[in-house]
Amino acid sequence: MKPIFSSIILRFISKNGDKDLTRYQVAKKRRDFVVNLKRGLKDFILIGVGIFSASFGFKGFLLTNDFIDGGATGISLLISAITKTPLYILIICVNIPFVLLGFRVIGKQFAIKTALAIAGLSLCLATVTFPNVTNDNLLVAVFGGFFLGAGIGFSVRGGAVIDGTEVLAIYLSRKFGTTIGDIIIVINIFIFSSAAYFLGIDIALYSMITYLSASKTLDFIVEGIDEYIGVTIVSSNSDAIRQMIIDVMGRGVTVYSGQRGFGKRGETKETEIIYTVITRLELNKLNTEIEKIDPHCFIVMNSVKDTKGGMIKKRALKH
Repeated sequence: MKPIFSSIILRFISKNGDKDLTRYQVAKKRRDFVVNLKRGLKDFILIGVGIFSASFGFKGFLLTNDFIDGGATGISLLISAITKTPLYILIICVNIPFVLLGFRVIGKQFAIKTALAIAGLSLCLATVTFPNVTNDNLLVAVFGGFFLGAGIGFSVRGGAVIDGTEVLAIYLSRKFGTTIGDIIIVINIFIFSSAAYFLGIDIALYSMITYLSASKTLDFIVEGIDEYIGVTIVSSNSDAIRQMIIDVMGRGVTVYSGQRGFGKRGETKETEIIYTVITRLELNKLNTEIEKIDPHCFIVMNSVKDTKGGMIKKRALKH
């Protein structure tokens, strides 16, 4: 397999005019290619599972009972229930502004993945038939939210979203200095108040159960990751990782001088410890970039409830 990868990379390099690379540089490009290929395949599977799970939640539970969820998904369901417009059309129309905002706030790769995921969800809703599982209101609220939340969660694990509200919340939290959770609560208060007015109090209350079920399932699927993730990295390639976080991720870093222990006798060695804070939507990209530099480095991730200051804006790379 290695000669095949090498020949593919060398052909690509020759087309771009870089023919005088060392064996190390070729090997590094080959490794980057393999990492991107594996990550891309994994993301494709996760997003595909997310699309079918969310579609089943929509067509198997929520649509036939006019129940809604929060966020952009809830807006689409609410408009569909009021106007009888097909949901697969509204899913695309409502999320277009969030995709464009995601391009500005998070990056091109995220925006492309999200656009493809939303398009796939719309296509699945338009072409795939799912049975109506039950008409019991409580079961519809709980399990409709469960499958919808699982779908959103798997998509987040794959580096995309099929509900763009979180992108808007991240943008507004940076602009006005509020928390992401506060922004999402305000948006959902407006959505469920509208549902109570147009669809009735009972449906609005059941829809709140749907939202709670979906949000808890989402948190479970992404392993309890909160709005912000604190990442501590210990690596022998700390300089390269630090520069990657600044240039590629567009994030600030804190570097600690420390010691790491190893061996049977507990020998210690001087090392630099890197700490950075990212959003959970950027976690997939960070893991991919770190794996390219040092796949064996030690990484600790923990939930950060909120942050204030120090969150630098994403900067355009200089070529």
